[in-house]
Amino acid sequence: MTLTPTLAFRLVGPAALALALGGCVSLGGGKAPPTLFTITAAAAPAAGQAVNGNADSALVVLDPETDRVLGVQRVAVTIDAANVAYLKDAMWAERPARLFRHLLAETLRAKGGRLVFEDAEAAASGRARLAGRLLAFGYDAPSHAAVVRYDAVREGPGGAVATRRFEASVPVTKADARRLAPALNQAANAVAAQVADWVG
Repeated sequence: MTLTPTLAFRLVGPAALALALGGCVSLGGGKAPPTLFTITAAAAPAAGQAVNGNADSALVVLDPETDRVLGVQRVAVTIDAANVAYLKDAMWAERPARLFRHLLAETLRAKGGRLVFEDAEAAASGRARLAGRLLAFGYDAPSHAAVVRYDAVREGPGGAVATRRFEASVPVTKADARRLAPALNQAANAVAAQVADWVG
């Protein structure tokens, strides 16, 4: 199997990568992938759940920033610190940043207590905002794990800013769609729960 290079990384030889990943990544090809990955919130708001907050205490969840590797719908496979590829025969249903933003918002809504918006246009003056940068959202070959890493930035209504890094990893024995999709869902939910606890 082969690898698809990104604009930001240099790839090692195809033979070495094939040995490292067991032939689960692709160097190219134009066929549509048979698998679309998505993320489902483990803690979703219950039907009819009341929200006790008001507009002044609302939280706006913004799309996290990403680098070019995560700026596409391909599923990233990190080979090492300088090399990355994409998983063969799989894509995200939407860009990872958009999927993760929605997961964060759903997890925060499930906690209750405040209104949660997902649209930057709702970021009126006086509202708290949750932004950040999605650093990892894929398979890490050296650790054989699905990894999600997020640098959160919480801005309060008065302009106070707090930052924290959140990370979760779930072991994956082989980098294929059947094993990786649920592992990434689990890792993303773990990070979202950590962020929700931090935001309060």
